[in-house]
Amino acid sequence: MSPARRWAAATGTLAAAFALVSAPATGEAAASRCGDPAVRPWCRTTLTPDQRVALLLPRLTEDEKIGLLAADDPFGGPLGGFSENAHADTNNGIARLGVPPLYMADGPAGVRQGRATALPAPITLAAGFDPGAAERYGAAVGWEARHRGNDVIFGPSVDVLRAPRNGRAFEGFGEDPYLSAGLGASWIRGAQKQGVLASVKHLAVYTQETDRLALEARVDERALREVYLVPFEAAVKKGGAATVMCGFGKLNGRWACQDGTMLNTILRGEWGFTGFVASDHTAAQDAAGAAAGGLDMELPVGRRYNAWTLKNALRQNQVGRATLDGHVRNILRTMFAGGVFDRPAYANDLTLLSRAASETTARRVQEAGTTLLRNRGGALPLKAPKSIALIGRGAVENRSGYGSSKVEPFSSVAPREGIAARAGAGARITYDDGGNRGAAADAARKAEVAIVFATDSQGEFFDKSCLTLRCGEPTRGDQDALISEVARANPNTIVVLETGGPVLTPWADQVKAVVQAWYPGQQAGTALARVLYGDVDPGGRLPVTFPAAEGDTPVGTDPARFPGVNKTVTFAEGVFVGYRHYDAKNIAPRFPFGHGLSYTTFKYSDLSVRGDRVQVTVTNTGARAGIAVPQLYLGLPAPNANTPQPPRQLRGYEKVSLAPGQSTRVTFPLTARSLSYWDTGTHAWKVAKGCYRVGVGASSRDVPLTGAFAQGGGRC
Repeated sequence: MSPARRWAAATGTLAAAFALVSAPATGEAAASRCGDPAVRPWCRTTLTPDQRVALLLPRLTEDEKIGLLAADDPFGGPLGGFSENAHADTNNGIARLGVPPLYMADGPAGVRQGRATALPAPITLAAGFDPGAAERYGAAVGWEARHRGNDVIFGPSVDVLRAPRNGRAFEGFGEDPYLSAGLGASWIRGAQKQGVLASVKHLAVYTQETDRLALEARVDERALREVYLVPFEAAVKKGGAATVMCGFGKLNGRWACQDGTMLNTILRGEWGFTGFVASDHTAAQDAAGAAAGGLDMELPVGRRYNAWTLKNALRQNQVGRATLDGHVRNILRTMFAGGVFDRPAYANDLTLLSRAASETTARRVQEAGTTLLRNRGGALPLKAPKSIALIGRGAVENRSGYGSSKVEPFSSVAPREGIAARAGAGARITYDDGGNRGAAADAARKAEVAIVFATDSQGEFFDKSCLTLRCGEPTRGDQDALISEVARANPNTIVVLETGGPVLTPWADQVKAVVQAWYPGQQAGTALARVLYGDVDPGGRLPVTFPAAEGDTPVGTDPARFPGVNKTVTFAEGVFVGYRHYDAKNIAPRFPFGHGLSYTTFKYSDLSVRGDRVQVTVTNTGARAGIAVPQLYLGLPAPNANTPQPPRQLRGYEKVSLAPGQSTRVTFPLTARSLSYWDTGTHAWKVAKGCYRVGVGASSRDVPLTGAFAQGGGRC
């Protein structure tokens, strides 16, 4: 049986299978690390993963079993230290029995292990609204992880964005669970087709950095099921995730990495997960609790899972031997199913890594995720101006987030380089760092077009103190005031935002165009220049709502909701996260979820609504080729007064490229899950009787086509 089919047998779905290459890559020896099947019968590749584990497990000593339950080297593997070749974590395996080491790397935005392709931030990928691009993104990460000698890649992050000030907003796929679920599952499939094990994170509710190690999140059952667990469920059922990483803090009184309800009952019992669960670094709290709660492998070392604590817990019957064996079984089964035993160790050698495909992916993802928020008077695309003033340090940098997603790029193209190359020798490109507003305004005044680059600073370990650009990047002064000053000096001012999430834009009406570039990766300059000059259509749509004021967000200014009181944060908004909140409260956002302009125009027509699908025709009514992203929103009927429903929820989207005058018919299939809500009385998904409202359009606030259909004997 092939490695792909073994994985399929273990997970129950061929779609989740690894498409491992049949021949080793250059520099990899064509030999199994398991050994001779005549001596080690668990090395027979004709057996299922469970059969192989059954043969191997009894041969392990107690110390060897305990050794498999934690990583062994906090400094990255065989070379030690923080060298360029250091892995994030290493489990040394069991040499005498042919159990190979597991080498692991961080990877939500590219491999964090020395130099790698710095891909655009995952929030950029989310703005692309394209599962196919997500699969290519995951494939690029998986390919490079493999060629840095890794078996496991920590990614993707599918935590739904709840608080816009979250420092790791850029690592996820935005505020909508449906969008996050589809992109996350595709990312995983792409990575695992490269022969590495993806580790989706951070189960179950990880929404902020403030007090993250000890924070308790109080989340009601319905919000948990309909919002925060949806992407993880898809990662397991549709993506076939090999591993799951549990996060920090507590959920409703239970530590995330020893929450038996989440890790045993839901993850394994309901969703059928057969891989292993690893902890975020230092997230395990105590050996007995973690063992009973479902944690299989502790990272970065065995602080709780070590010989002393586990042997003591076994002697005192705090941990049963069957429980210990169960965790070992989960790890070994995953390694067998993923082919880790049956292939040579991946070479950790940059010379074997062809970077061209990954760099192309980085550029295309950025182009597809660059979001045109405003374009007054057709300021964009640029019409070959003879002079351009670039203002702000973002013009000469490639912004990225901090922490586990920080990638050291092989090379980079800053915006100034990309724009200068595209403008050609006949254009005069000047630069001012924006440190002195008067000087910046003077530079803008002397140019046909002024482009202001405004940035924020986000990352692991800290949340932003507010949503203004001044709070987001305090070392750069008042960037809001800088933009206003430049706009007064030059009526043709364009703003490029390089931020990890939503920010306030009080100056938006003063400028001609606003481009959201997110954290654009190493191909920033090339991709941005191609969008600004119209070589490609801006393909992005907002995966997050941009509020008009700080207090408008779902968490508002209530400290109990964010960042918490006494290390406890209350999710009082329930299912009304992101645009659902704005719609329910009738609050006008500055730029709504799903919004993004094209350089052409589109018409939506001929809506057809049935209980199993919705169809619409999209027509390019402009003079240029362009990209449309029709979006389907459903308004579900409330089954009772205690179960209010958001006015609309995303239930479908499609990305289409159309030539001038071209039309296409888009079909959005509907399933029972599309129509379901979580019933807290029966603790199950249910479809309510009643009228289901349909809206199709270009954003959550631009739905020109509406309709309805009845379910369960209800009427419209």
